[in-house]
Amino acid sequence: MSDTAEQDGRRAEQVTEESEEERRKRLRERRIAAYRSAERVLSRAGHLDTLRERLALLDGAREVYDLDELSDMYGNGVVEALEEKVAGLLGKEAAAFFPTGTMAQQVAVRCWAARTGNPAVALHALSHPEVHERHAFSQVSGLRPVRVTSEPRLPTAEEVRGLDEPFGTLMLELPLREAGFVLPTWAELTEVVGAARERDAVVHFDGARLWESTVHFGRSLAEIADLADSVYVSFYKSLDGYGGAALAGPRELVEEAKAWRHRYGGTLFQQFPTALSALIGLERELPRLPQYVAHARVVADALREGFAAAGVPWARVHPGVPHTHEFQLWLPYDPEVLAEAAVRQAEETGTLLFGRPWDRGGPGLAWTEVTVRAAGLEWTADDVKAAVADFAGRLTGQSDG
Repeated sequence: MSDTAEQDGRRAEQVTEESEEERRKRLRERRIAAYRSAERVLSRAGHLDTLRERLALLDGAREVYDLDELSDMYGNGVVEALEEKVAGLLGKEAAAFFPTGTMAQQVAVRCWAARTGNPAVALHALSHPEVHERHAFSQVSGLRPVRVTSEPRLPTAEEVRGLDEPFGTLMLELPLREAGFVLPTWAELTEVVGAARERDAVVHFDGARLWESTVHFGRSLAEIADLADSVYVSFYKSLDGYGGAALAGPRELVEEAKAWRHRYGGTLFQQFPTALSALIGLERELPRLPQYVAHARVVADALREGFAAAGVPWARVHPGVPHTHEFQLWLPYDPEVLAEAAVRQAEETGTLLFGRPWDRGGPGLAWTEVTVRAAGLEWTADDVKAAVADFAGRLTGQSDG
């Protein structure tokens, strides 16, 4: 092939790649616009609000904190009040506020590594630090992740006992998002924690979404957290705050964590908007999460029945009975087909059944995440089935299954 032909080929590939990237960008913009204009959705996400709408959240701040108190400086005032609130909810001696969960967990595990003398962290291959944090454990904090399993479930006690090298900390993500927001049974969780103790390891819970796990376990937050030496929780994933996280555990550990927070640049001058939004979330959203979980199960059943009635060749809700108010839906179509159908349904009917992106799960197979929150409580099972029928009708002739 001549140099000119090769150059033409490369230019054609570049144009194709740029066109594909532009297409995805336009689809995302259409999806967000459709979400904002839709009359019916299963979940409203605060991070897609306008700045004016988002600031309105603080209108309820006077309900959760005395606004005549001085504002915070470097972690006092309302930030300390939030830390005390979280420690109480989780039944721990103390808690420290962090701007991000990524920072909170690095600090927690490096503090434990110094105590155990072992920088190895046993975790799941699908856990957040392994998938979404650009190897921060090893690149920033000198830790060494050791994968216990890559199966789409939490590690088992047998796997922890059988791990072929020592480790200082076992990290468990509850629920495990990338596997479908799945949780173990209470017996399985207590057994895997016991297996870590047998190996003289400490246990840390990545509890970004721990708030909504109480229904599945049938236990309070404090009872769940009591199994772990330390727990991280998020203030925006389920509580709809502006951001932020907390690390809870023994007072001595938390005090050391605050020192490391300073070293990592996480002791910000003022954080009152985020802290207030977190307190509002704890007041408003936390008590409603069990309702969301219960209704997510209604929605999941209706989706399953709706796709079967519509004649879709294969559809799967995972897990079959959602463990939290979030779950996965798998369908036998290319993600582009499903994404387009979801957006067009919202644009043409005002109903957005699937507001999240679709990801490829294999040839002719795609999946998305479904979240049920306050807006979803208005949907009956029949409403969901009707929306499924309309959505499936837009897929006629598109199946690769």
